Amino acid sequence: MSTRGRPALEDYGLLIMLAAIWGGSFLFIKLAVDTIPAATLTAARLVIAVLFMLAVMKAIGARWPRGMATWGIIALAALFGNALPFTLISWGEEAIDSGTAAILMAVMPLTTVLLAHITTSDEKLNARKATGVCLGLVGLVVLIGPDKLTLLGNETIRQLAVAAAAMCYGVNALAMKWLIGEERYGLVTAIMVASVVMMVPYSLAVDQPWTLAPSVGSIWATIVLGLLQTAIGTLIMFAIVRRQGASFFSQVNFLIPLFGVAWGALFLSEALPGDAFVALSLILLGIAIARGGHGLVRRSPPTKPPVAPSPKHL
Repeated sequence: MSTRGRPALEDYGLLIMLAAIWGGSFLFIKLAVDTIPAATLTAARLVIAVLFMLAVMKAIGARWPRGMATWGIIALAALFGNALPFTLISWGEEAIDSGTAAILMAVMPLTTVLLAHITTSDEKLNARKATGVCLGLVGLVVLIGPDKLTLLGNETIRQLAVAAAAMCYGVNALAMKWLIGEERYGLVTAIMVASVVMMVPYSLAVDQPWTLAPSVGSIWATIVLGLLQTAIGTLIMFAIVRRQGASFFSQVNFLIPLFGVAWGALFLSEALPGDAFVALSLILLGIAIARGGHGLVRRSPPTKPPVAPSPKHL
């Protein structure tokens, strides 16, 4: 936790920069999946990110996490924090707009609230949190459309896949509470390595990437996703948390969908229906109410299980 007191202008600048970077991931995914299937895109961006993070680890002398129990939780974080959500979002964006995907991802903090109620003893639902979650769910229904939810056509299934990715991030946020204390760069690199181990064989089996003919635009979008959104974005996140703590950092969840919608409109000429903005307003209002002005991820010291040595991540 930072001891610097009130956030300075540069802290807000870093927060907005990170929101712009992570909000831009929906744009670059949309460009990449034009000629690269979802699983291969996920594997490729993770390989690029791993190579970058390995160089960072070597430069700063970071340590790898140790212990079988720790690596077991790292595998869980790799699955729910990278492999599954990256693939689900990419698969979803093969059929839906990037702005819609960005709005769907905004339900992640509300998912964390629900999961925390189920899995923890100190973060139970109360009337305020329940109201916020209900508002967010109403926003989700407004965005997808109640009629489409009953039909479950291709577009609806893709939207639900992106919403499922948001739930994966909620699971990951809770898993990270079991990973407190280890050198953070080594931990992040370990999670990315585990994600690569999961995704590369799956990509080879499902997509047979050697048979693909990706466009130059898709290749560049994949490189940007790996370097900027996955690796450099993580380093900026650490800088923000180190300077002002996780509560301040959690405000990025309000900004990411706004940037996601803006980038899609600016560079892809996406015109979202009016219902999309109503849905976004309801979801963001739900987040604000559910968290009661506090950070989206609370950082009171968690009770660690005896089997987990202690790494740290978002």
